Amino acid sequence: MGADRASRPSLSVVIVAHDSLADLRATLPALLAELEQDDELIVVDSGSSDGIAGALPAIAPGARVIAPGRNVGFAAGANVGAAVASGEIVVFLNPDAVVQPGWARTMRAAADGPWDGWMALVTMAGGRQINTSGGVLHFTGLGWAGQAGEPVAAAPGRPGEVGFLSGACLALARSRWSELGGFPAHFFMYCEDVDLSLRIRLRGGRVAVLPDAQVIHDYDFAKGARKWRLLERNRWATILRTYPAPLLALVLPALVLTEAAIWAAALRGGWARMKGLAVLDVIVALPRLVRERRSIQATRRVDAATFAAAMTAELSSPYLGAVGRNAAAGRALALYWGLVRAALGAGAGRR
Repeated sequence: MGADRASRPSLSVVIVAHDSLADLRATLPALLAELEQDDELIVVDSGSSDGIAGALPAIAPGARVIAPGRNVGFAAGANVGAAVASGEIVVFLNPDAVVQPGWARTMRAAADGPWDGWMALVTMAGGRQINTSGGVLHFTGLGWAGQAGEPVAAAPGRPGEVGFLSGACLALARSRWSELGGFPAHFFMYCEDVDLSLRIRLRGGRVAVLPDAQVIHDYDFAKGARKWRLLERNRWATILRTYPAPLLALVLPALVLTEAAIWAAALRGGWARMKGLAVLDVIVALPRLVRERRSIQATRRVDAATFAAAMTAELSSPYLGAVGRNAAAGRALALYWGLVRAALGAGAGRR
């Protein structure tokens, strides 16, 4: 199966796998059926103990396997895989994400569109429900899967801009990936897709979901108490790295109140220790985060108002429980965010 490289940009699909052999046996046949001769599959064996390296040649004979020698996490593993990629488009795909027919065609075509980064529509429940139609990003840095649990028929009918891309199936031109410097390796996992999306926005880029490119992903939010530590640590790292100074100053009071609310939730939910460790992680990493912030903010090409335009004040996530359903809290947040947006708009054009 040949590919006309002038009209069909090549794909480098990077899968970071940690004890994911069973998933790969199920997902790789569908993926390989979508790939062309000029495409490549790179599997990063991140400290697995289930024999991925030995089994993969029989499952995907042309795949390239890279083994860092330990579990480096998704972010660093993705960087390792992308570093050896040769395709015009680099795609990051979860090992348990099953691509659907026509996926590759749509992912390729997006390279000619107005998007700087794009994602597939991620479904669950055998493709009947939406896992995420694009991340929703609250101005406090909280992010969640858009339209989670809704029927697939409710998904957007055409490509459209989203708050942030989902790392379950995320793509961008390899040249743009190199410009951005990849994912922050020290995140290990979680929020690296938010951080990347916001860095694209800082440069004036746009990120979108492609409803015609679909993957089925079995999603389970509950993955142990350590997940809360990583989520909170990386949420703060993303805020400190990417938020322009005017936005950061204006949302600081809300960030303080959010901290109080999250601490209360952590105490009720039994993960206060993880929240405390996350705070300590951020404090220890602060000098590095400040250095990274300087470097990232130096690439900014848009004002703070434009950067913040894709954020929201709503709390529509089903995972937020009673807080998300509190009408008074919703009105207060909407009012606050409206004032912030007005203040940013008054200073539009300032760097």
